Amino acid sequence: MKYGFVKVAAAVPSVRVADVDYNVEQLEKMIAQADEQGVEIVVFPELCITGYTCQDLFRQDLLLDKSDEGLLQLLAFTQKLDVIAIVGLPVRVGSLLYNCAAVVQRGTILGLVTKTYLPNYNEFYEKRWFASAPDLLPQTIYLAGSPIQISNEPLVFQTADGVRFGVEICEDVWAPLPPSNNLALAGADIIFNLSATDEVSGKHRYLLSLLGQQSARTLSAYVYASCGFGESTQDVVYGGNAIVYENGHLLAEGSRFSFEPQMKVAQVDVERLRSERQNNTTFRTAQDGAAARYVNAKPIAQREFELVRPINPHPFIPAEDSMTESCEEILNIQVAGLAKRLHHTGCRKAVIGISGGLDSTLALLVVARTFDKLGLDRSGIVGVTMPGFGTTDRTYQNALNLMRSLNITMREISIAKSVTQHFEDIGHDMANHDATYENGQARERTQILMDIANQVGGLVIGTGDLSELALGWCTYNGDHMAMYGVNAGVPKTLIQYIIRYIAQLPDFKAQHDTLIDVVETPISPELIPADEQGNIKQKTEDLVGPYELHDFFLYYFLRHGFAPAKIFIMARKAFAGRYSDEVLKHWLTTFCRRFFSQQFKRSCLPDGPKVGGVSLSPRGDWRMPSDAASALWLNECERL
Repeated sequence: MKYGFVKVAAAVPSVRVADVDYNVEQLEKMIAQADEQGVEIVVFPELCITGYTCQDLFRQDLLLDKSDEGLLQLLAFTQKLDVIAIVGLPVRVGSLLYNCAAVVQRGTILGLVTKTYLPNYNEFYEKRWFASAPDLLPQTIYLAGSPIQISNEPLVFQTADGVRFGVEICEDVWAPLPPSNNLALAGADIIFNLSATDEVSGKHRYLLSLLGQQSARTLSAYVYASCGFGESTQDVVYGGNAIVYENGHLLAEGSRFSFEPQMKVAQVDVERLRSERQNNTTFRTAQDGAAARYVNAKPIAQREFELVRPINPHPFIPAEDSMTESCEEILNIQVAGLAKRLHHTGCRKAVIGISGGLDSTLALLVVARTFDKLGLDRSGIVGVTMPGFGTTDRTYQNALNLMRSLNITMREISIAKSVTQHFEDIGHDMANHDATYENGQARERTQILMDIANQVGGLVIGTGDLSELALGWCTYNGDHMAMYGVNAGVPKTLIQYIIRYIAQLPDFKAQHDTLIDVVETPISPELIPADEQGNIKQKTEDLVGPYELHDFFLYYFLRHGFAPAKIFIMARKAFAGRYSDEVLKHWLTTFCRRFFSQQFKRSCLPDGPKVGGVSLSPRGDWRMPSDAASALWLNECERL
């Protein structure tokens, strides 16, 4: 389990009903294929050794004896293979027959799992042939020539690398209390399901919803294999499903109604699942009373690790097919938060600094939406542009255009004179463009906004975003401070995305060109004078690194608690061909260094709404001592 990843597979073999020799041959081919691909655990469909649709042939001793022989043949075949295979077969226990899953590795049956819920309605008649798990008395049976302990107690299997998994069979997951609930609470990271689900119109959509929800509810990965072509179509059809979910997210899905065998392979991030469980107090509470017997798998040979799982380079950005829904939801959260604060304080005025940059643009759009929703006149929005030593004509004009087109109250207050006087008062050389030079301007702007808010009886609306808070890229008691920060939960990459979305809306046709230019303008605090051509000289991403990288680092560092080494290999995959290893290492080190050193700013943030799964509010998601040492993280970065 390198970096917490484990490779799993759902396999749908070709089957001939009641032809055990043929079925075992097909299983062997796919087990060998899985082992060659580095799969650690592969699951096959329900009763795959005999075929699911044998019906009353399950009462024939000849078929049952042959099934035992087939399992013995599989054990011999797997003696030198590391892969764990989960296969389905009928198993006799005394006078009863059980629908079972055999967990096989290196020529050994690690354990047998019996089906709990037997469907006996509509097209299903399983109770005609099989007994269910509660009917089973603990005992030792002989299967495939070996003594096997069998009982109805839950089993959690554990690999040599510490991956824990459980098994349930088909109808079990459709039940009100699936066995996988207890298995997950007892420690199983992954649930494997051997199934024989027939196809009827609309059922597949429901199945995907069911598996996704069960995966999400149990904070587990769910690997599902259902029988397909080759099963009897006497009354129903089996389409063959190979599906892998991880915490509600679909990782892999095979092709239904394929006439050929298929195997879907996916890399499950067990470390991510455990991080979710560790953080989820509800899950921990539900674990009380959950129990299972642990079964250890055999050690496997170490293989060279390769990350094959696709990694999204922009984890904060919503999927294209949900763009409208996601952007509107985020905007509504921001609007609702600000509306409540205005309503609570009785304020009918909002004061906001407009720079012509990304953050102030989104904040202004949110304030405008809020006033519209509250039925307030936009003249109550006081937009203040405060040109200084580094202000360029491009951002200045964009700020003016936005304020004019949105019909808000405009004020322009140059900070040059007051800052120059301040530097004279404290004896600072204006030619020295150091932190004092930059922060003096930022604090002057904040002072102006606060004083105007007192003057008009309004609230200062903060514009700083989540990415800047993570890096500490804000001036303490300058732009760091406000009376309500609407962007506090929105990272920089998402801000760009949302502004582009708003620019396409019919209601913002007049602002379209300005909004697009704001997104395409280099990100800068504009605290250093422009170059000779009047262009932005101080570019933030040249100084602290690309925001798309920092947002990537932030998401996996904060949301899942991943170490730098894991974040690094994921970034290599996500940004392959775009950033070299040296660049990734440099900016990851920068992120870790700045994140730790700037916590003191986050410890006293103004209020602001959480909009996604990551927040840095000291009153909510992130509580960290300002004096925490970064050595552990920086040392790992150094070793990359």
